[in-house]
Amino acid sequence: MPRQILAALLFLAMLAASPLPAQETATETAPEEEVIDTQQTVSVQGGVRDDQIEARLRNILEASGWYSDVMVEVEDGIVFLDGTTDSTKRQDWVRDLAAKTDGVVAVVNRIRVNQQVSFTLAPAFTELRHLRDQAIAAAPSVVVAVLILPLAFFLSSLVARLAGWGLRDRIKTPILRDITVRLIALPVFLVGLYIVLQVAGLTQLAVSLIGGAGIVGIVIGFAFREIAENFLASLLLSLRQPFRRGDYVEVAGYQGVVHSMNTRSTVLVSPEGNHIQIPNATVFKSTIENYTASASRRGSFGVGIGYDAAISDAQDVIMRVLMEHEAVSNDPEPMVLANGLGDSTVDITVYYWFDGTKYSPLKLRSALIRRVKKEMMEAGISMPDAAREIIFPEGIPLPMARPAKPGPAPKLAPPPETVAEPEISHAEDDLSNEVQELEDQMAARVEGDKEDDLLDG
Repeated sequence: MPRQILAALLFLAMLAASPLPAQETATETAPEEEVIDTQQTVSVQGGVRDDQIEARLRNILEASGWYSDVMVEVEDGIVFLDGTTDSTKRQDWVRDLAAKTDGVVAVVNRIRVNQQVSFTLAPAFTELRHLRDQAIAAAPSVVVAVLILPLAFFLSSLVARLAGWGLRDRIKTPILRDITVRLIALPVFLVGLYIVLQVAGLTQLAVSLIGGAGIVGIVIGFAFREIAENFLASLLLSLRQPFRRGDYVEVAGYQGVVHSMNTRSTVLVSPEGNHIQIPNATVFKSTIENYTASASRRGSFGVGIGYDAAISDAQDVIMRVLMEHEAVSNDPEPMVLANGLGDSTVDITVYYWFDGTKYSPLKLRSALIRRVKKEMMEAGISMPDAAREIIFPEGIPLPMARPAKPGPAPKLAPPPETVAEPEISHAEDDLSNEVQELEDQMAARVEGDKEDDLLDG
């Protein structure tokens, strides 16, 4: 009786247009049996008898020898299968066999899988044979890759050499020329790589890798932002060329001779002989003062004269010293101008021009100050010291008056002798630029060796 009721319910379920969700859920979640619809047309008058279907299926299952404790029952076209087998594939096979049998309306598969654990290397050998077959099948693609990839690399290298030869006179900056050459040669290699992937059937994999590489590139870009910033700054500096190797510049508060520039930093040699590495991003953002860009440089120093001296006389004396000195340029003409009135002196500022590539600004300034002092003292123009004020809170103590004793008159101290200035000082024998003394420091190898120096070429 229970089987007849179950058969009637299955028959009604097949005829219904939309089965109830609760019924589907109950059927799918049954742990002990599997019910499937054969999707065959149900005959109203009937055709094949149930005993014929039952006999036919039982004979097939017994002949296969894959099942034990087999029980096959058929009622109103519904097949009930019971028994055990050793794999899920055989469990599915008997279900599909019953569903394809003529006259079967539904199949209730209650065959259980009884897997036996056994120590065997057969699965491992099967996988090895499978890998061998895959390797043999992929051999033609590997041969194509071995032939095409080196050929593509050789062609891209050849294109790079031709492009470098053609751009040698057009692009003077080494780093810009190298990047341009790589951009020209890269498509040749990419074409070869695309052919290899297309032959191997890995085009979709390549697209996925490129997408993943883009995301990884963004992450790496944020992580190494400063490195990328310095690299881009080096490109812009190479393009604009605000200085060259050997120029004396001031960048970010540092003065020195430009030693080299790599993709990370610019190296200066300070007047003390030290190597200073400044990040290219800082160099690009800072104010760059290039003292070597123009040979003509201006120097200045101050002179204080007494109020009893004529300013015009002092100007004439100083101007004569400047015009007679061989290192001072007459074009532009030097200037001697009164700058202010101090506490005890009249302040005069001296401006002069000189060739910065030949003469040292420090040595020349020292020589001019020494000669101006000598000529001013010989002309009788006073240069007093700054006035000092001494305060006595309790007044000036005076000695008690005593009667004068007879004796010789006191002798007055002689005035200080004026020290004569020589025409030439040993410290200023050589007025050449001190930058020439940094040859050893300029020849020293630092980070960004000459092979990577972006200022060469």
